[in-house]
Amino acid sequence: MSSKVIDITTELVSPILEEKNLELVDIEYVKEGKNWFLRVYIDKESGIDIVECGEVSELLSEKLDEADPITEAYFLEVSSPGVERPLKSLEDLKKNIGNNVFVKLYEQIDGEKTYEGILQNVENDTVCIEYKVKTRKKTVEIPYQKIAKARLAVSF
Repeated sequence: MSSKVIDITTELVSPILEEKNLELVDIEYVKEGKNWFLRVYIDKESGIDIVECGEVSELLSEKLDEADPITEAYFLEVSSPGVERPLKSLEDLKKNIGNNVFVKLYEQIDGEKTYEGILQNVENDTVCIEYKVKTRKKTVEIPYQKIAKARLAVSF
């Protein structure tokens, strides 16, 4: 059910976002407590504002009402993915070379299952991250298929 709702929502929101030159980052359809939430995360290079989220929410709400893909009551939320936005594809990773990222792996590489550092390169389905161990800089090459989750990471 959840993947069907996500697929239909993707179809409905894509033309709206294309018209407004916005990017679809992610869609979630989740139950929290007794309530269902349909969350649509959007962005653009210069960042998204609340007015744009509101406009997309109104237009998408109309489309969802017409298509009626969800039988139960739910809350629609359209928002920015935030500063620690998920990186869902190789293309997302390529766009963020030079940025600080956090990567969680399906299996260990060099004894570690998580890495945080500067994304150096993405080439031939391999992600290269420079990270620190105390004061030493190291690099790790991670095959893309071993990445469970990746996101931007705020560094202080």
